[in-house]
Amino acid sequence: MLFAVGVFCLVAIAAFLLRSEYEKEQLSREDIVLKSEKIIKDHRILFLSDLHNHQFGEGNQRLLDAVDLINPDLILVGGDMIVSKGSADTTISLTLFKTLASRYPVICGNGNHENRISWNPEVYGNQYEEYKNSLKKLGVKVLEDKTELFAQDLAVTGIDLEYRFYTNFQREELTREQIEKKVGNADKDRFQILLCHSPLYFRGCRAWGADLTLSGHFHGGTIRLPVLGGVMTPQYQFFNPYCGGTFEADGRHMIVSRGLGTHSINIRFNNKPQLVVVDLIRKT
Repeated sequence: MLFAVGVFCLVAIAAFLLRSEYEKEQLSREDIVLKSEKIIKDHRILFLSDLHNHQFGEGNQRLLDAVDLINPDLILVGGDMIVSKGSADTTISLTLFKTLASRYPVICGNGNHENRISWNPEVYGNQYEEYKNSLKKLGVKVLEDKTELFAQDLAVTGIDLEYRFYTNFQREELTREQIEKKVGNADKDRFQILLCHSPLYFRGCRAWGADLTLSGHFHGGTIRLPVLGGVMTPQYQFFNPYCGGTFEADGRHMIVSRGLGTHSINIRFNNKPQLVVVDLIRKT
């Protein structure tokens, strides 16, 4: 009996891991429509996040093909396109950005992996500045607590969260005042988008004035279960409701991408890599 149970468990684990390997290569697309009186002209925005150096085919060709099918007016990037853990390889990310920026406007925020190589120069040397400068040479707009205006009606702000906002097992509160101190006031006339890598701070982001907060970081919860949603965040929070999806409060929205790659926990189950397409429509 025990032997049969053991064999069943081994088969179940093998099936789970095979399914995970399959899912990690299957790009999915989610389309979201938001309407606002601040929008003058309709925009199609593609939101990418958390690639973590993954490659969908040689040179990320399958990802590039998927982007071209979407044909966005603007690509926004939520951070963690690289992996920094004792060393940081930026080659895959820069290769992808080179092609994207040659075809589309690209605005990029930082995640904890990009920030880590700037937090720890004793480990990474000048690698962050080199990476940032390489992106700028490619034509990518890099937001470090900065705002970039796009067209006549969009303001895109990127906030760099400090290390304490990524600490395991505890949650700092990010207030409106803290955001204002870092990035200044929200744009009240344009549709204000805020790239905030962690989705834990939706309350502060919307209080600051973000019409739309774009986040990632949680990788969809790694494993997604029906009804319960994502199982675990990188900060070891279980069944956090913000693992992925679209949220609304006080008339403002947050979209949390399930991301494109994996990192420490190299698993995806019921949780395919995601391209988020946001159609911003003028509300009449």
